[in-house]
Amino acid sequence: MEREGTGINNILAPGGGALWRTSVLAKHFATQEEARGASSTTTSSGSLRRSACLEYASPESNSERPAFDKEEMRCLLDGHNIPERNFMFNLMASSELFQAKKVGNTVFLSPDYNQTMEEQRDVTLARILFLREKGVFKGWLTDRTQESDLKRSALFESFGIFDHSLAIKLGVHIHLWGGAIQFFGTKRHHDKWLQQTEDYIVRGCFAMTELGHGSNVRGIETLTTYDPQTEEFIINTPCESAQKYWIGGAAKHATHTVVFSQLSINGRNEGVHAFICQLRDAEGHVCPGIRIADCGHKIGLNGVDNGRIWFDHVRIPRENLLNSVADVTPDGQYESAIKDPDQRFGAFMAPLTSGRVTIAVSAVYQAKLGLATAIRYGLTRRAFSLSPEEPEVLLLDYPSHQHRLLPLLAKTYAMSFAALDLKKLYVRRTPADSKTIHVLSSGLKAMLSWHGIRTLQECREACGGQGLKTDNRVGPAKAEYDVQLTFEGDNNVLMQQVSKALLGDYFAAQRKGKPLEGLGLEHMNGPSPVIPFVLDRNTLRNKNFQSALFQLRERNLLELLSAKVKKLLSKGLSMTDAVIASYQLAEHLGVAFSERTVLESILAAEELQMAGPLKDVLGLLRSLYMLSAVDEGPAFLRYGYLSPAQSQLIAEEVSALCAELRPQALNLVNSFGIPHSLLGPIASDWIEYNSWENV
Repeated sequence: MEREGTGINNILAPGGGALWRTSVLAKHFATQEEARGASSTTTSSGSLRRSACLEYASPESNSERPAFDKEEMRCLLDGHNIPERNFMFNLMASSELFQAKKVGNTVFLSPDYNQTMEEQRDVTLARILFLREKGVFKGWLTDRTQESDLKRSALFESFGIFDHSLAIKLGVHIHLWGGAIQFFGTKRHHDKWLQQTEDYIVRGCFAMTELGHGSNVRGIETLTTYDPQTEEFIINTPCESAQKYWIGGAAKHATHTVVFSQLSINGRNEGVHAFICQLRDAEGHVCPGIRIADCGHKIGLNGVDNGRIWFDHVRIPRENLLNSVADVTPDGQYESAIKDPDQRFGAFMAPLTSGRVTIAVSAVYQAKLGLATAIRYGLTRRAFSLSPEEPEVLLLDYPSHQHRLLPLLAKTYAMSFAALDLKKLYVRRTPADSKTIHVLSSGLKAMLSWHGIRTLQECREACGGQGLKTDNRVGPAKAEYDVQLTFEGDNNVLMQQVSKALLGDYFAAQRKGKPLEGLGLEHMNGPSPVIPFVLDRNTLRNKNFQSALFQLRERNLLELLSAKVKKLLSKGLSMTDAVIASYQLAEHLGVAFSERTVLESILAAEELQMAGPLKDVLGLLRSLYMLSAVDEGPAFLRYGYLSPAQSQLIAEEVSALCAELRPQALNLVNSFGIPHSLLGPIASDWIEYNSWENV
């Protein structure tokens, strides 16, 4: 399996990365000398050597053989439904609807980002109809088993690798519209709407966000009243800021929507409720009393037809109130088993939790797409010679190039395990898990979507000018996924929500005189971790040290936030205002909680493995994830968890880890299981792709 003198054990050895780089460069030098010896000429002014045109060499020729089982690694990362993922990749490859270009014998699968907005919308719909005809959506809403939910999730992740617009347009229809009917509806709604939704006969959208209110759903202004004479609800847009905005599917294709609106019964506002309303008839004409306008061209995601909606006293049947949380009797009496308005409002936010879980998972897959392209390109593209007589050096053999990509690769691995854990917790959830899922999904949605965008940007830059070409996907992917930082909750606001939840549990435990339980905070019940003053390589890579440092940061930030909030409360501020005034501490705490959660996920995955190469490489990835997070995180120096000298040692260890992982970089990105046809052309033979015949 391994070449003599290489492999994961030798890479782990002190100086192993440097020795490996030296051997690679020596091999390059020898190859170039042979070529020069065959083509050199002499002139009176000295020796001139003619260089042949650069010839493409595959990433595999510039990498070591896998030191671990790539298929086993992929099974760990994806976690479930590998055959279904492969089936979907093959199904997309079978249709010209998904094929962007063919060069030689290679077919590239990709959206055409150079199409007009209208063309992108039309082809996205055509792809959905193709998938429907192939029976892909069967059971997505009518089969309520955990196995069906995981299969659906696997297929959505496959769609997302191909095109975010396809995943989002389907996600709005299935997860948001369909999910709202499942969550908020009762049997009458399930019987009437779910099968038609699954068959894509009814095409749904989700009208929550308004021009004037996005994150603050409680403040939306759309108003619904009830007419007991006709047993109808009347939905109205009372002012311009109440127009429904950014509603995916509304501009062109949706036939129905779930409308979130304030419900007024007998002059009393009962808060936000959800209603089914038809938007278009069978011929596609907009229904009376409804006005729809386009949101226009966006920086990305133009395959989704986002629209704006106004309601002019639109009447709907009483049965169109989604009534699992609350109902209105025929004579106009309001009924709800949930008496507390805050708890009732919280029940209506359930679909957003599903959305946050989905965003966290999809962000990791986009990071994988960018890294697979950029690292493969870095293993084939050369730039600059160390001296005039030496060959040009591979990009990924430069320590600076390793440092810009390999920590992101390690973070993507760690976050992949965290996203998988979150998804499985959500699929297998019980009512007792609701708070944990809310806090975890808020923190990981923010952290992983920030990571996804940062990774795509770094990969775009690492690909140089080729990163600017839409064909190579990395640049457009950044624009396509930028919205993840905003929808289903602004990331900074979500991190503050995480901190509020942690703070609430901390205060409650102090009041009751009981230990902390849940959200992974049990570590705070014991003594505070002590960080050794003298740090060496073994300590820095030790899982107990890594956990202790992350726990120390989280513990101290929670104590600091608690003290500051208590001080502000004593001055008369409300809890909300006190947390807002402490926003920097709150955001640092949200990040600390999320990064500690991710560390625990990759540790759990690592500890399940038997001793051997797979476990070894996971240990390297875990150490690089953790130490690069420390190296980049301001809290460790700002709050004194590390000294400047200790911080410098950690920075040096990050570079050492990058060098050790370099020989396995290709095998790590190949373990993502993304077919090469779905990567940018620069991930393969980019010289052939850019030949004259292809211009």
